[in-house]
Amino acid sequence: MNSPGGPERTGFLLSQLGSFAAARFAELVKLLGLTPAMAGALRILARSPGLSQRALADRLGAVPSRVVVLVDALEAAGFVSRTRDPEDRRHHRLDLTDAGRAAMGRLRGAAEQQNADLLAPLDAEERAALGALVSRLAAAHGIDPDVHRGFADHPQSQ
Repeated sequence: MNSPGGPERTGFLLSQLGSFAAARFAELVKLLGLTPAMAGALRILARSPGLSQRALADRLGAVPSRVVVLVDALEAAGFVSRTRDPEDRRHHRLDLTDAGRAAMGRLRGAAEQQNADLLAPLDAEERAALGALVSRLAAAHGIDPDVHRGFADHPQSQ
């Protein structure tokens, strides 16, 4: 008989925990006036200033037309500036504004809270072991540890 938490159920349980964690993160960023898609875009732009909209779409795993709408919202909120790329006038550079950098600070706090809530049942040694195993799995499958690819394509994240 299969045990409730046996190896044959690990993928399913990871999927369930992922859904739970994503929903909790969405709740926390909503309190900041953001969506998960906005949070992902801000994180990418904080690490890679000056990206084009197309490059941002590639990093998010989203179609470019959805990213235009996302960047419009970030620009309207004052978090992102969009300027013509002097080297290629067909493209726009995307950069965080001061307000965008401040939002990143608040996002870090939300991410830390989500992580603490999720891992609360584990002691420090268990947290470290789980972190190492999950990081190894993510790397083996080519998963960016900082961006939820495709999140920008989900209507509920807008």
